[in-house]
Amino acid sequence: MNLSPEKRIAGVLAPLFALRSENDLGIGDVATLREFIDWAAESGFKLVQLLPINETGGDNSPYNAISAMAIEPTTLHLAPGSPKDLTRENFEAALADVDLARLRRGRVKYGRVKKMKRRLLEKAFANFREQASKDRQWNRREPSDMDGSAREGWRAGRRGNQSAFRDFCAQEAAWLNDYAFFRALMEQNGESEAWDKWPAQHRRIELARVWLDRQSPKTREKFAGREMFFCYVQWIAHEQWSAVKSYAEERGVALMGDIPFGVSYYSADVFARRDEFALDWSGGAPPESYFKDDEFTQKWGQNWGIPLFRWDVMRNRNFDWWRQRVRGVRRSFHLFRIDHVLGFYRIYAFPWRPRRNKEFLPLDWSQMLERTGGRAPHFAPHDDSTAKNGEANRREGQEYLRVVLEEAGAARVIGEDLGTVPDYVRPNLRSLGIAGFKIPQWEFYHDRVTPGGEYERLSVATYATHDHKPLRALWEDAFQRKTSTSEQSRFELEKIAHFAGFNPKIDKNDFENDFYPAVMEALFQSEAWIAIVMITDLLARKYRFNVPGTAASSNWVRRMQRTISELRSSRKERRRMHLICELLEKTGRR
Repeated sequence: MNLSPEKRIAGVLAPLFALRSENDLGIGDVATLREFIDWAAESGFKLVQLLPINETGGDNSPYNAISAMAIEPTTLHLAPGSPKDLTRENFEAALADVDLARLRRGRVKYGRVKKMKRRLLEKAFANFREQASKDRQWNRREPSDMDGSAREGWRAGRRGNQSAFRDFCAQEAAWLNDYAFFRALMEQNGESEAWDKWPAQHRRIELARVWLDRQSPKTREKFAGREMFFCYVQWIAHEQWSAVKSYAEERGVALMGDIPFGVSYYSADVFARRDEFALDWSGGAPPESYFKDDEFTQKWGQNWGIPLFRWDVMRNRNFDWWRQRVRGVRRSFHLFRIDHVLGFYRIYAFPWRPRRNKEFLPLDWSQMLERTGGRAPHFAPHDDSTAKNGEANRREGQEYLRVVLEEAGAARVIGEDLGTVPDYVRPNLRSLGIAGFKIPQWEFYHDRVTPGGEYERLSVATYATHDHKPLRALWEDAFQRKTSTSEQSRFELEKIAHFAGFNPKIDKNDFENDFYPAVMEALFQSEAWIAIVMITDLLARKYRFNVPGTAASSNWVRRMQRTISELRSSRKERRRMHLICELLEKTGRR
């Protein structure tokens, strides 16, 4: 696969949960991803970008995962024979009371989907353990009519599954053991990841292990069985994601993953490695006027609730936690994006957790200081107010990113460098060989939209990420209804029109026939190494996957309206993808 920036390529961004197929179980999974890879390849795309695939907690946000290493079980393809331990009888029994047609309709119903997939995985695991018990007695049951070589092959096949599982557990023990322990404790506590609400004897990993040692042999054995189950699920996940990566390679499509800079406060990582995190500060982003529909973000910023890193402790451990994260994503993806790469240089820190945001919203600065005991939101470890501070941030950020690059090996690294960006960040990223982002409507300097021909080759160009309004939504907001954000939407569209090189009086144009083909061609024509189109923009849809700064029930649940097969059979969508294919050919990205 040619992932050199010298060769310009194009990709499509699609959240996995949003992908739809005829046989899915209410959410996109690796089998659906295979279909999507085929469709993308047929359309001329060389890359498929996904959101983080780490295991999520109660809010289902891929950017607030309960583990920086473990893979989300709902991404797994579960069907008879997949995994090998899942029989047809098990599959049909587990789904006997499930209305699959209803489950597949509309949005992701996480509660039901997670419960059903857990049931299927439990059945597969029970078969796996039963087989392990039988295999310990295989000497007494091996066929007597086999010759020596056939008998050895039979024995190897019987041992293979168990051996592969043991090897996986040994190789991943550095994170897997603590994760499995945390997940088993979650079960003990009603599946809540909020470890600070657990009984006192469970709230710290050292205390929890002492608690377990004091339990009866039967309780300890049962607990060990649950730990083994969670290890088994991660082994299956590792196998399936490694396989889909290889499949993408066969189709000439690169998979692009995502590593969020931060990790959830309520994660196995924080629980097990408490001393590597500063839990009294919450990381986020400074105030931004762009988010007109978010009063808190405009006034105070985005408070993500991620604990700050204690880089000094991490350095003393050779940044082993970061190395584990990179190795994990590298196994499943050919390249990966670091969400909020600015955090390596400095991060905006709040002295309160997100649940208190409403409390602080009406306060002024002095009232806020009174409420926090004099602690104020600020950039950590240093702000960029002096050249000395800026240089310290640049130097330290570079050190940490060199660790990521060292561990990434052949996998290419992309840095999401959007927001309030210090002057030293983008030059430093380029010097490290890390591609940054270009949002055409945000590349606006001195009353001029930067033409795509002036983009650095080491960059990724896109009109929208999962956090932004799709182009169609901007269009409708600007011209078809009057809202508080209409003026901003029109301004964004006019800048995109300038970028595409046609009359900015876009209300005189038709979206489908004029605007859409022009802006797609302009994006592909740019000098950026990778041009990425969000699936909603590609299909000219207006729904959103996430609204930043909110915990709305509408986040992370939207699915594509059509299955991938329906996209293939729809005359309208075939015409659209024929246009895209021609544009990719014309601009040299195919």
